[in-house]
This record gives sequence, C-alpha cells and structure tokens, in this order.
Amino acid sequence: MSKISDVAALAGVSKATASRALSGRGYVSEETRQRVAGAAQELSYVAHSSATSLATGRTHTVGVVMPPVDRWFFSELLAGIQESLFALDYELALYGMQEGTATRDRLFDSVLPGRRFDGIIAVGIQPSAHELERLRRSDRPLVSVGPYSEGSSAVSIDDVGAARIATEHLIGLGHADIAFVGGAGDADDLSFGDAQRVEGYLEALAAAGLESIARIADSPPTMPGGYAAAVELLGDRRGRPTAIVGVCDETAIGAMIAARRLGIAVPTEISIVGIDDHQHAEMFALTTIKQSPREQGHEAVRLLQRQIDQPDAPRERSVTASALVVRSSTARRR
Repeated sequence: MSKISDVAALAGVSKATASRALSGRGYVSEETRQRVAGAAQELSYVAHSSATSLATGRTHTVGVVMPPVDRWFFSELLAGIQESLFALDYELALYGMQEGTATRDRLFDSVLPGRRFDGIIAVGIQPSAHELERLRRSDRPLVSVGPYSEGSSAVSIDDVGAARIATEHLIGLGHADIAFVGGAGDADDLSFGDAQRVEGYLEALAAAGLESIARIADSPPTMPGGYAAAVELLGDRRGRPTAIVGVCDETAIGAMIAARRLGIAVPTEISIVGIDDHQHAEMFALTTIKQSPREQGHEAVRLLQRQIDQPDAPRERSVTASALVVRSSTARRR
C-alpha cells in the first residue's frame, strides 16, 4: 500500500506539500497540485484520515453539542449540519445530552476539553450553566445555534420578533383575550429561546394596551404538554380565551387537539397560532411563523468553516428569515 511519502517522492515535493495538495488545505501552486494528484493516482494512493491529521494539524472532525434529538427542530437541524459537513469531507461527533444532568456536566468539564476537534457547533446552549463560556475557553472555532451566543459566531431567528408577529396576527383579527401556551411558572425552567418568545408575546400585548389580560399557561414545548395545558385553559367555558399562541408548533398542535376533543371549533371559536412551521403544521392547517432548522444547520457549518480557515476573522451573527404562514387555524373573532 502506497504512503504519502511515496507520493511525495514521485512528485518531487515534501510530505507536507503533498499533504496540502491532496487535502486542499493550505497553499500550493496549481502546477504542484496537479503533479501530486497525478502521482497519487499513479500509485493508487488513498489518504488516511489519521495521517492527514498529523500532517495538517487538523482532525477534520467537528463536535456538535445539542439537547437530545427526539424533537423535530433538533433532528432537522442536525440533518442540515450533517449534510454540509459531509459535503466538506468532515466527520461529525455528536453529543446529544439533556441539560442539567451530571452526564452533561462531565461532558463540558472533562470530555470536550480532551477531544481534538477542528471546531464545535453548540445548539440551544443555556446561559445559566455558563456552557458557552466554557467552550470559548478551549480556544477552538465555535458557532452557536440559538438566541444565546455570547462571544461566538451564531445562527438564530428573532425569537422575540417571531412571537410578537404571531400575537399581532391574532390582535389584527380582533382577538383581545389571547393566551400563551408554553411558558413556565418558574422562569428558570424555560429555555432562553422560549423565554424570549414569552417576551415577544407580552411586547405585542403591551403595544395594543392588552398587557393587563396576559395569560401564560405552563407547558413543556411538546404536543402532550400543549394538550394538557390547553385542556385546563379551555375547560371553563366562561373564562376561556378566544386565541392561543403556542411557544412552538408542537405545543400549538397539542392545543388544537385539546380544543377539538372539548368540542371547541378551530378557528370558529378559538384561533391558534404556532412558531416553527413543523413538518406536521401543514397537515393540521396550522397558522405559524416559519423557520428552517435545516437551513440553519447549513449556515452554522458555513460560519464554522470560515472561522477554521480564517481564525482572526470577526465573529458573525446570522439571523435567518422567518415569516408568517397563514393557514386555517386562525380567523376573525366572532
């Protein structure tokens, strides 16, 4: 089996130059690159990742830290990250661990500092645990996905704006009694992004002079969570709201199912809007604020690749577009 030294000898260059020419990382002239490629083809040489790492100082591996990928947003985001990394011939090391666990603490304290990555993509990091700051201290290229991005390049949507637009849509339809499903009695139980969506809801109500009747129903950001919260919220006929903003589409869909099981017509008797444009949003005809987690994954890899290639480049924040998608879960108040 041929080695990189054989290719270098045949091409008449050093091993380091041969490695740069074959990996595409680092400058070599086009003439030298073609000569090395020809030598590699003649010798049927296939680069070994470990050898390339030793020659270039790079592992060609990216670490991805995120919550468990059992929710649509995270699985779609991961698919986008993986697609872009594969196109760049990078490997992916995934750490999908629940926040606030001893295992996750060990990940940040001892596992990640000991791993050799060309860069790290951190998804949904919460400020309370100072995890982003701990990753920054490792002095590796770092991109965060989500609203919290202290000191790193980042990809996000405007979570405050998304919830504000969703709430303003309902206000524009004549609704004044609008509840938010997906808040929490204890703010520490909310993710940073979900807390910003609560803020956007309250901001829209305040602008319309409706802040005094704000209602926030405690619920996990899941279909079962939204269902349970909506059953309680809608059970009292005399006190039920005329509209609901879900912290995400999964919560909103859960609320839709609850309303229908209670015999409350959507949107005739209650309007419901979500945030995300989940894969099931079209099936449930849910009005929502669209975001594309797969595209956010592509953008995160682009920003990380830029940092890897240009370590001194300024940090960049990319706020991806989101827009209101009106379907048939919202209507003018009767």
